[in-house]
Amino acid sequence: MTTRIALALHGAWDSDLAWSFRHSPYAIVAALVFLACIGAAAFAPWVAPHNPFDLSQLDLSNSLKPPAWLPGGTHTFPLGTDDQGRDILSTIFFGARISLEVGIAAVLLSMVLGVALGLIAGYVGGSLDAFIMRVADVQLSFPAILIALLVDGLARAVIRGAHDSMAFWVLVLSIGVSGWVQYARTVRGSTLVEKSKEYVQAARLFGIHPLAIMARHVLPNVLGPVLVIGTIHIATAIITEATLSFLGVGVPPTQPSLGTLIRIGNDFLFSGEWWVTLFPGIALVVMVLAINLLGDWLRDALNPRLRT
Repeated sequence: MTTRIALALHGAWDSDLAWSFRHSPYAIVAALVFLACIGAAAFAPWVAPHNPFDLSQLDLSNSLKPPAWLPGGTHTFPLGTDDQGRDILSTIFFGARISLEVGIAAVLLSMVLGVALGLIAGYVGGSLDAFIMRVADVQLSFPAILIALLVDGLARAVIRGAHDSMAFWVLVLSIGVSGWVQYARTVRGSTLVEKSKEYVQAARLFGIHPLAIMARHVLPNVLGPVLVIGTIHIATAIITEATLSFLGVGVPPTQPSLGTLIRIGNDFLFSGEWWVTLFPGIALVVMVLAINLLGDWLRDALNPRLRT
């Protein structure tokens, strides 16, 4: 078993994808930055200097303290504090956790929904294909943020008294429903190509059920573009979540994401407490930029026409 694992790791290290990664400095830097973001978010309760959600640790006398290198700052709060006395660095760690959780969960929902509809549309064809693609065309006529706001508004009307407790899942549903179209269109196009190939025709002759053909034979061959879209879509989902939270329809201020932190800090930007919104904004930009760079590298690495 150990030998098999060693051989598998050696084969993965010598693969074309691994070679491309090792020879791409910006991909390595982006991966390290993204792993640092994930580590800081995942281990926030242990690596954050303070727990911003523990009311026993909050002291209003520490509110709006500047960063440690400015007059009036203290090394106890390296990046300063907000209006409630919460450490900015700690809120960034905890806020990044919520932003990443929402982004990844929303992308998974979009991916499952879009891949399933794309496979069905491309393989079945006919009126079902036309219906799914017309729905996709209609949704593409509206910006994703408007679709997310519409879903959020409907959710608020359905669960009026429990929106704050369900805010995370409402965000996931809103962003997930607004992003399935690109997966469906990509998978449909790849499925139209794959279903005409000999291995699919052979599977049909053997009497294999269409669902089994789509899951076992067609799906593995259309996942390459899906992985690229999914990687880039994580950054888009995080930005959409930040936008919704900035507009006040995201997670509650008691459990803020990076977007909520930026919205809270925006109220103090012109009064001189710029650090309340600047540092969460920088954290959001760095995280999204790292994800986008990884997505660009993955797109190039999986495109045989760009290989040298």
